[in-house]
Amino acid sequence: MGFADKITQWYLKNKRELPWRDTTDAYVIWLSEIILQQTRVDQGLPYFYRFIEKYPDVRSFAAADEDDILKLWQGLGYYSRGRNMLKTARQVVEQYDGKFPETYLELIRLKGIGEYTAAAISSFAANEARAVVDGNVFRVLARYFGIEEPMDTTRGKKVFQEVANDLLNKEYPGLHNQAMMEFGAMLCKPKRPDCALCRLSADCYALANNMVLVLPGKLGKVKIRERFFNYFLITDGNTILMNKRDEKDIWANMYDLPLLETSSFLPSCKVIELSQLNEFFGNVKIVETFPVKKHLLTHQCLHIQFIHVNCEIVKLDKKWFYAELKDVKKLAYPKIIAIFINNFFNL
Repeated sequence: MGFADKITQWYLKNKRELPWRDTTDAYVIWLSEIILQQTRVDQGLPYFYRFIEKYPDVRSFAAADEDDILKLWQGLGYYSRGRNMLKTARQVVEQYDGKFPETYLELIRLKGIGEYTAAAISSFAANEARAVVDGNVFRVLARYFGIEEPMDTTRGKKVFQEVANDLLNKEYPGLHNQAMMEFGAMLCKPKRPDCALCRLSADCYALANNMVLVLPGKLGKVKIRERFFNYFLITDGNTILMNKRDEKDIWANMYDLPLLETSSFLPSCKVIELSQLNEFFGNVKIVETFPVKKHLLTHQCLHIQFIHVNCEIVKLDKKWFYAELKDVKKLAYPKIIAIFINNFFNL
């Protein structure tokens, strides 16, 4: 029994029962794939169920408000993917009369769908012979075959894709892809792979050469940008001053609090003395301060300081608005903002 057959046999005995594996509906599979690009299965399942309950088909998804999509997406990060999902759904309705495409060449033309996602949907929905290479597959192939080419390079991606294509079971590509991905997720794990239970261990290059935790390799880490956010909590009775973010930065089109970004960390007593702040708020008095929070994004590290202040607003920024506390929870805001607001107001 060969490499791929052993993995498929393992999968048939050990696979997890997941809702998107019981369907060939391309819309449902697309929804699960986009969510699982953001998080592990156990964390992604509640998001999947919430989305599928509210938007059971692509037409209902396409008719949704962006704020509603971002609210459901809240906590997953990479909010641009949530926005792109809405664009994808509307594109399907407009160009394909609401029938979600199943072929790779059609899928790859849709907004937010790359080579991996197109291959996954087409193989799972239509049994199209396309090899899927995700992080789990990279890891299995690198370890078993001893592929030392960095997986985050153009050449590396090409090498892995060629190996995956050669191994693909063209009669049952959907089953093969599911098996490869599940094997990497459940057995050939990143940090604690269960090599003792692995049916491939006798011929695994990484195990034989003490490289299990070395492979797959990466060329290097992306430089992390440090940013310093000073948020201001301003209330008026049962309302709170909120900010609508623009489209040119992180958390595009979402909501947060009035913000002043500085080039380095400043204690709250220094922040309120800045002329830029006084231009909007006039005389500012600190009511309460909170410990600085560090919030990690893929390529950025945010140092976030919340400052509760009293002030007489001199000039209201066009993106600011007062929201009733009972309506605040309906807004789509980043997780770090949600945690602060929920804790402060016991929402």
